[in-house]
Amino acid sequence: MALPLLTRAQGSYIRELLHERRVRAAEGAFVVEGAHAVRDLLTRYPEQILTVVTAHGYLTKEGENDRLVGLPASAQQYSCPDFQFSKLSDLEAPQGILAVVRQPAWNEAAILRQPTVLGIFGEQLQDPANVGAIIRTAAGLNVSALWLTPESADIYHPKVVRSTSGVLLALPIFFAKDVSGLIQEGCQIFTAEAGGGETVPIDEIHVAPRKLVFAVGNESRGLSAQIRTQATTRFTIPLSRDVESLNVAATVAIATFYFSRLPKGE
Repeated sequence: MALPLLTRAQGSYIRELLHERRVRAAEGAFVVEGAHAVRDLLTRYPEQILTVVTAHGYLTKEGENDRLVGLPASAQQYSCPDFQFSKLSDLEAPQGILAVVRQPAWNEAAILRQPTVLGIFGEQLQDPANVGAIIRTAAGLNVSALWLTPESADIYHPKVVRSTSGVLLALPIFFAKDVSGLIQEGCQIFTAEAGGGETVPIDEIHVAPRKLVFAVGNESRGLSAQIRTQATTRFTIPLSRDVESLNVAATVAIATFYFSRLPKGE
């Protein structure tokens, strides 16, 4: 049976979701592009899919592995000419398929009630590629949750969505203006810093608190003085060959791997 054609108004809505943070926030939805990404959604999170749009060219060449088996009955399906799809797409080489996806909802209180917590706090992280890499690392290393300040890059920005490689719906993510609420919930705050007299090398930390959230700062300015003063431990990753600092996503990867393997204290 032929799919209904995407209307001009529906196409405009998808473009707004792609390009406007305020629209994504108001609608509680975002866009995922590409055959692999959409198939991954169908396998793992079919209930989150609201709409699937396919270009006519994609429909003519799709194979058995590309067919949208398992699409929930509640999801809408539309098709459109290839030229119209290219205007919807954020990719230089559109693959001919995208999905509008419902943003997940997470229970922050339930996560913080867990006996052990390993979290990441990002302060004013501006680069979508960094935010996407951090989300992917955090999900892969079983981090409890990620907290970002409201000024950080939108986690549903198309560049973030692409760089998370399908794990965006797997990691609890929250927004907080500072770490005060986490401290009130019994979390100890560690801060990742480039160096200084009050920092300790990360490999001199031998025990992790049961509820640990480590904070990383803005790509150019680092962490604010307020968060540094709230930290129970300020650490640095020792570097050599005159390298002053690491990319924030690399810092997160190293620190998460290290802290996740430490024995837990009281």
